[in-house]
Amino acid sequence: MNTGIIILLAIAVIVYAGFAHRALDRLRLTDRGALVFLVAMLLGGFLPEIPLGANISINIGGGLIPIILAIYLFSKAESWETGRTLIAVVITTAVVYATLKIIPLEPTYNIFLDPLYLIAIVAGLVAYLAGRSRRGAFIAGIMAIILSDLLAYMENTLIGVRATAVIGGAGFFDAVVISGFIALGLAELFGETAEKFAPFFGAKTRSEAEEHKEEEGEGEGEGEGRGDE
Repeated sequence: MNTGIIILLAIAVIVYAGFAHRALDRLRLTDRGALVFLVAMLLGGFLPEIPLGANISINIGGGLIPIILAIYLFSKAESWETGRTLIAVVITTAVVYATLKIIPLEPTYNIFLDPLYLIAIVAGLVAYLAGRSRRGAFIAGIMAIILSDLLAYMENTLIGVRATAVIGGAGFFDAVVISGFIALGLAELFGETAEKFAPFFGAKTRSEAEEHKEEEGEGEGEGEGRGDE
């Protein structure tokens, strides 16, 4: 059993037990919705790849489902978040692609960690620093691995190398899972820390600001109602 599947199973247990409700709520995902995506990724990893063209296909669990999840989360993003998320995806993809050029994918005796896992960790860290929000970091983390895999295939095609590529397949399945959840974990950790210390500096947390907006909206609605009367 590979690392990606183990991580997905562990997260599925955490979600099912109700321990991830707060984090999922901020992602605009329900527990049931998160479990659907996790199960789809788990099962999709064992299904045949979908052909996309000459010598290229996409893994359902490691490519197609993560892309659908990223698009869904992006559609739920706040207006201030969308631009930053797109920039985070571009920056993280560029860093991952450059890292793939430096670090050989084939493990050697002097590398203590599988290169793809190392790349996944780099992707997770960069995705958090660039995206900052939970959604932005998670989307950038998973999409950077998928897009860099696609860019590598396109580069090989342009230089005349006939290579077979499976987007999100093999070790890249693990990398997608690891990078996405590292980015989300960092965003959640530092986000929680920032919110706990915000009151000491007289700053409102994001949740408090949203509640204040809702209260203002309700107040305006009541005022309009009184005026109509």
